[in-house]
Amino acid sequence: MVRKLAAEFIGTAWLVLGGCGSAVLAAAFPQLGIGFVGVSLAFGLTVLTMAYAIGHVSGCHLNPAVSVGLWAGGRFKAAELVPYIVAQVLGAIAGAAVLYAIASGKAGFDVHAGFASNGFGEHSPGGYALAAGFVCEVAMTFGFLFVILGSTHGSAPKGFAPIAIGLCLTLIHLISIPVTNTSVNPARSTGPAIFAGGWALEQLWLFWLAPLIGATFAGVVYRVIGGEEPVVEVSGDVKRA
Repeated sequence: MVRKLAAEFIGTAWLVLGGCGSAVLAAAFPQLGIGFVGVSLAFGLTVLTMAYAIGHVSGCHLNPAVSVGLWAGGRFKAAELVPYIVAQVLGAIAGAAVLYAIASGKAGFDVHAGFASNGFGEHSPGGYALAAGFVCEVAMTFGFLFVILGSTHGSAPKGFAPIAIGLCLTLIHLISIPVTNTSVNPARSTGPAIFAGGWALEQLWLFWLAPLIGATFAGVVYRVIGGEEPVVEVSGDVKRA
């Protein structure tokens, strides 16, 4: 369990440093900024790379919504939910701390300007209201978990799940950065919000509530649609493939 939690801590820190770091440091860099497309790709790459690095250790959740969705889908033990979520949130805070240490090295840096935090209303990149942000986060998280559950199913092609999951997260960001700056991950939202403070913390509740609802719904739905995983015999014992 210690190895699993350490992997989740490191992996979530990498996600925040890589994804939010691309937004804070490189998205609007003079003349050579990577923009929304670059930030979207960066988030997808953090998950893809860590899935290959720690997927065999902890499952590479990196996200409380993923852990809850996998539990709702019958793929994760309820007893491990809280430890995983704590490790993920602490990892996100650590990643945000490293990013802050880097970003604050530039004259004129203002962490209160946003620091890649998620928001709605006047703090939405596109000015989208609370209701739109809620629907977007629920729908995007539902889609994310649906792809995770499907690509990791026992009947799915082996070894390709990280690619599908990473590309799915990229697509999600391409769709929803203008709406909420894209969360679908309560830990990712919490790390930057702690440093930005103010409005980012006041609006943080939405980026816990909506992803957890979307993930739970996806887990329940996929249990019906995806069917049972294949069962194999291993040394006389029966286990899931």
